[in-house]
Amino acid sequence: MRLFKHFFLASLVFLSVFAEKIIAAPSIDVNLRAGLISALKQHPSILGFYKENEYELIWLKNTEVSRQRRAELINSLKTASFHGLPAKKYQVKELLSRLSTSDSFFEIGFLEGLLMISFTHYASDINSGVLVPSEVDSDIVRESKVKDPNFYIRGLISRDPYDYFRSLGPQSSEYSRLLVEKYKLMEVAKNGGWSILTEGRVLRFGDFGDDVVALRNRLYDQGYISNSLSTKFNRELLKAVQRYQSDHGLIPDGIVGEGTILELNIPVKQRLSSIIVAMERERWLGDRLGNRHIWVNLADFKAKIIEDQAIVFETRTVLGVNDESMRSPEFSDNMEYMVINPTWHIPVSIAKNEYLPELKKDPESLPFLSLFDSSGSIIDRESIDFSMLGKDYFPYEMKQLPSTTNALGLVKFMFPNPYNIYLHDTPAKDLFMKEVRDFSHGCIRLHEPFDFAYALLKKQTDKPRMEFQSALKSKEETIILLSKSVPVHITYRTAFTKVGGGIEYRRDIYGRDEKIYNALIEQGLDLSESN
Repeated sequence: MRLFKHFFLASLVFLSVFAEKIIAAPSIDVNLRAGLISALKQHPSILGFYKENEYELIWLKNTEVSRQRRAELINSLKTASFHGLPAKKYQVKELLSRLSTSDSFFEIGFLEGLLMISFTHYASDINSGVLVPSEVDSDIVRESKVKDPNFYIRGLISRDPYDYFRSLGPQSSEYSRLLVEKYKLMEVAKNGGWSILTEGRVLRFGDFGDDVVALRNRLYDQGYISNSLSTKFNRELLKAVQRYQSDHGLIPDGIVGEGTILELNIPVKQRLSSIIVAMERERWLGDRLGNRHIWVNLADFKAKIIEDQAIVFETRTVLGVNDESMRSPEFSDNMEYMVINPTWHIPVSIAKNEYLPELKKDPESLPFLSLFDSSGSIIDRESIDFSMLGKDYFPYEMKQLPSTTNALGLVKFMFPNPYNIYLHDTPAKDLFMKEVRDFSHGCIRLHEPFDFAYALLKKQTDKPRMEFQSALKSKEETIILLSKSVPVHITYRTAFTKVGGGIEYRRDIYGRDEKIYNALIEQGLDLSESN
C-alpha cells in the first residue's frame, strides 16, 4: 500500500555483486535445477509450477523486472510486522544473507526456491489471513480464502511488481485507517505509553484537584481535549469525557467512575493487539461486503445498513449470552425476506431443556406455548402425560403463535443458514438500555425493527411504511420478499475506525480476540518488531 511511503524509509540494498553472479546462470543448468528442487521438496505445488515452466528463474534472472521483484519482496517482508504479520516466518534475514553469499549455481537455485516460498507465504497471509478462523474458535464460521500458491505466482509474473505487491493486502478503507491508527499507537508505545489514573475516586462535573488534572492530561494524550492548566472539571472536560465514553462503548454520562477508569487504564499494548486482530479479521472478510449490506458488530451491540460506504440506518442489538451454547456466531449470508407477525418455532434444545421441566411441574404453565404433533395438528395439553416426556422422548413441536408478546416480537429478518440465526424484534425493550447486552439464545434482537424494515423496503417500494404496516395490521403471519437479497455480515470487532479519523474500542465479551491474538503469537507475531 502507498501508505508505507509515509511510515517507512525502506533502505534496501541489492548488491550489484550478486547480479554479476547470476549473469551467466542459465535456468536449465543441472546444478541450479538441483538447488531449486532441494529447496522446494516440501512444496510440490510450487515445484510443479517451475517444472511446467522449464525451471525458468522468477527472482534471480539478471533482468530489471527480476530486480524489481526482489526489491519489492524484501521491502514487503521487512515491513510485514507493520501489517500485524509474523515477520520471522518469512525468513528475511536468511534471504538477505544468502543474497550476499550465494556463489554456486546450486546455491542460486536453492535461493530462488526460498524466495518463492517466502513470497507465497507472505502473499497468502496478507491477502487471506494468517489463521484459519474456525480453527481459532468454532463460532467464527467464515470460509477460508486461502488460495493455491500458483495463484499468487501467476499474478506476480503477469503484473508490474510495484503494483502487484500493493494489491495483495485488503483494499478497504477500514484496513487503511487501521494501519494509520496502528502507527499512531506504535509511536505512543515508543514514548512509554499512557499515564495510569488512580482508581477509587469518582470524578464529576464541578470537581477539581490533582485527579482532575491527571484525567485532563490523559484525555489530552489521546486527542480528546486541548492542553490546559485548569484544575477544574469544567464543561470542556465533560464533553471530552463523554466523547471518550462513546468511543469506548460506555454510557456517555460524563461521570468518571470505575468503568471509565478501567478503560482509560488499558495499556497501549492491549489496544495495539485489538487493532492487529481487527486487521486479521479484515483479511478474512476481504472485499466482498457489497455496495449495500447489513453490518452487525457483535462487540459493538449495533446493526447497521450501509450503502456505498455510508451508514443509512443504525440500531442497537441484543446478542447471545456469553455461554458456550448460546454465543452468536460470526458468518456472512444474504437476507432474502422478512416475516411479519412471525410464529416462533422453538428450537428442540430450548423446548427440552428450558420449557419441558416447567410443564412437568405444572402442565398449565407457559400458556403462550402451543404443542403440535408430527402432522402439524395442535395438541390439547390435557391429553399429554408430561411425566413420560424427556430429553430422549419428545415427539412434539413447540411453537409460540403470533402475538405482541411473541419472543420474536412482530417481525423477523431471514437469511437462511445452518446456524438458525436471524435478526428479529423482541417485546423485552428494556434490555436495550443496558451497556452490555448479551441476553439471547444466539439470534440478534433489534431495538428498532420497524425502522430497520422500512430502510430495507425503500429500495423496492415508494411506500415502505404503508406496506409493512398493512401486513402488520392483518395479524396474520406474512412474508415480504426482498426484491434483491442483501448481504449480511455478522462480525466481531473490538477495534474499528471512524471515517473522519480516530478509532473506537469495545470489550472482548466472548474472549474471541484474545484467542486470535494468542494464535498470532504462536505463529510468530512479535509486537516489539512493529516499534
